[in-house]
Amino acid sequence: RAIKDAAPGLVVIADLCFCEYTDHGHCGVVRKSRAGFRLDNDATLDLAAKAARSQAEAGFDVIAPSGMADGQVGVIRKALDGSGFSATPILAYAVKYSSAFYGPFRDAAESPPSFGDRSSYQMDPANGREALREVALDVEEGADMLMVKPALPYLDVLSAVRRRFALPVAAYSVSGEYAMVKAAAEKGWMDEKRTALEVLTGIKRAGADFILTYHALDAARWLGA
Repeated sequence: RAIKDAAPGLVVIADLCFCEYTDHGHCGVVRKSRAGFRLDNDATLDLAAKAARSQAEAGFDVIAPSGMADGQVGVIRKALDGSGFSATPILAYAVKYSSAFYGPFRDAAESPPSFGDRSSYQMDPANGREALREVALDVEEGADMLMVKPALPYLDVLSAVRRRFALPVAAYSVSGEYAMVKAAAEKGWMDEKRTALEVLTGIKRAGADFILTYHALDAARWLGA
């Protein structure tokens, strides 16, 4: 609400996930299981519907569910439509891998899982075919835009999604990608400006219509935006 009051013309995207608010750091409700724990998908979807309505009421322009719960896009679409927000678009984190590249962000946000990992509901980095199935399900459920995350290690997936689906495609260049460039530049091994712009150009060339990146302010300055 404060952001929309201060800059009403700015497009504000809500990242809908629960890992920051749980004491265990997982992306929803967890239950004990033979494997140790499992994500309770249905209970998580109930919370996602409530959160989406709350975010839309607060003034968010776009709802972006990132928890990778099965069916989350459809549930959120129904909740928004039923609350008078049928025009509020959904940016689906349709392809989100269980990646080591999230490390710097998780340390900063103090949100790493306190037990296990997120590989049971985020995607296997070795599996590219599953990505297209996940995207197709989100499109069928009513997604308006699609996200591939991380970006740099998955340019092949990004390109495949761009070729197959007509919706706008985003790529999230995550904290680990940013940290690698910053660390190498600080040691004098690489030129930060040239490297960062080359990375962003590669992501764009692979098919991204828009890019989320920690280099955004620097890139805007370098490009004279």
